[in-house]
Amino acid sequence: MKAVWIDQPGGPESLYIADRPAPLLTPGSVRVRVHATAINRADLLQRRGAYPPPQGESDIMGLEMAGVVSEVANDVHTISVGDRVCALLPGGGYAQEVVVPALMAAKIPANMSFEQAAAIPEVFLTAYSNLVWLGNLRQGQVVLIHAGASGVGTAAIQLVKTLGASSIVTAGTPEKRDSCLQLGAKLAINYKEEPFVNQVKQYTNGQGVDLILDFVGAPYLEQNLKSLAVDGKLIIIGTMGGAKADQVNLGLILARRLQIIGTALRNRSLEQKIQLTQEFWTFAWSLFESGSLHPLVDRIFSMEEIAFAHKYMEENKNIGKIVVTID
Repeated sequence: MKAVWIDQPGGPESLYIADRPAPLLTPGSVRVRVHATAINRADLLQRRGAYPPPQGESDIMGLEMAGVVSEVANDVHTISVGDRVCALLPGGGYAQEVVVPALMAAKIPANMSFEQAAAIPEVFLTAYSNLVWLGNLRQGQVVLIHAGASGVGTAAIQLVKTLGASSIVTAGTPEKRDSCLQLGAKLAINYKEEPFVNQVKQYTNGQGVDLILDFVGAPYLEQNLKSLAVDGKLIIIGTMGGAKADQVNLGLILARRLQIIGTALRNRSLEQKIQLTQEFWTFAWSLFESGSLHPLVDRIFSMEEIAFAHKYMEENKNIGKIVVTID
């Protein structure tokens, strides 16, 4: 099968299309002919050699896909050959074929294209697990979402609104802030103009937010802690700005009973991923079908344009997901 490959860690130019062995069908799994995948920042890290796949998983990049089932294991009875499915992957999405546990494969609503479906698994499952599983988000609460125009950010804005809560976002350009507001955010802050904590405090009448989803890390830690309400939770999804913070105010954490939670989806157990997939799609299927939830696709590249797709993400231009079609 054809797949995007890399011989040594490097820049986008090191990516090329190669022939790789097709994955073997295993009990409880299905083989999928991939029609589309999507780019995630974890892929950029893996390309640079900084984020290897979990032990025993595919060395091919790609954490999600959408396609058509071409083969099913003998013990699989919930999915059939010809079904259109999408799924979260531990790796392997940048290829013509993947093998995925049947319980991880979600059938795609009829009104949705492969390109749209490929933009769902990583960001919506990440947002849902952080908001619902870890954040225990409740109706009427307020969430601060950093990188609001990112894939996870655009998914989180929609889920917060659906769950009856309100979101504040940070974003660096007028276009990104406008897109976040159109998706349902109540306030979009230009973090380049002033400390975001000022507007957070003003919007919440000095109380702070109940939950923060943060991709930036160390540079935002002090402001994040000051932005949280009593019993608030800071969920750290990424450390794009740095992983080591100095002078953490433990007194503030104690006084306000704050929680700091680190999370990663890729290294969760298969059992947890199956549970998350099943729970999320039970919650979201009808919402995607009706259009109440929708993946935001910024741009679509071909498989041959994979280096340009990586460069585009590195330039931080996208609003929503960057999708790649697989030949």
